[in-house]
Amino acid sequence: MVDAQRNFTPALGLSALTPLYDGAIRLLTRERAWRTAFLDQIDPRPGERVIDVGCGTGSLAILLKKAAPELHVVGMDPDDGVLERARAKAEAAGVEIEWRRGFARDAGAMGPVFDKAVSSLVFHQVPMTEKEAGIAAMVAAVRPGGEVHIADYATQTTSLMRALFRTIQALDGRENTQANADGAIERLLAAQAPTAARPIRTFGTPTGRISLFRLQIPKLAKAGRRETNA
Repeated sequence: MVDAQRNFTPALGLSALTPLYDGAIRLLTRERAWRTAFLDQIDPRPGERVIDVGCGTGSLAILLKKAAPELHVVGMDPDDGVLERARAKAEAAGVEIEWRRGFARDAGAMGPVFDKAVSSLVFHQVPMTEKEAGIAAMVAAVRPGGEVHIADYATQTTSLMRALFRTIQALDGRENTQANADGAIERLLAAQAPTAARPIRTFGTPTGRISLFRLQIPKLAKAGRRETNA
């Protein structure tokens, strides 16, 4: 559910459940399988700048930094509570990450200064306008020749997947999550580049199917609308 005062959906739907978030993700999403594949897909390299949009408790940001210690990682999230946990986890892991408070739609305000923009398990939680604005902001945050990577619940193609996905809908609310189950992420990525709507990989989980997407930003941008290719 959306936090009435802060206008975002807290981890697991309620701020009181935030301490349980990391354990729930491990248990309910086959996290090791899809996150390992996502890390390989992102392929972080020394010297790159990467922004993790909706970084939550910092799990992905920390993995990125460990995989490429010379990487500059920015973790962005609107929830002060999860950012505190992310900072503590990074300190315990011995990695240095820049943490910023902000919504997905704020990512583009820094300009095209990142080599890669990444996001995991974020867009299923937000309203349609924020899905659209957030993905557009990730594209705007990346330099020509860079990449956008998204891992999330996208189209749930079978009745079983949709039934499993109801667990997520019970936690995060049906209003925002149903659009993802019906293909919103694929449609928004297709608007950027038709081939970007095809998942690189998908993972069946106890809470529905998680899909991994990649959007390649061309090295040369045309005047006016920037074209993209996956």
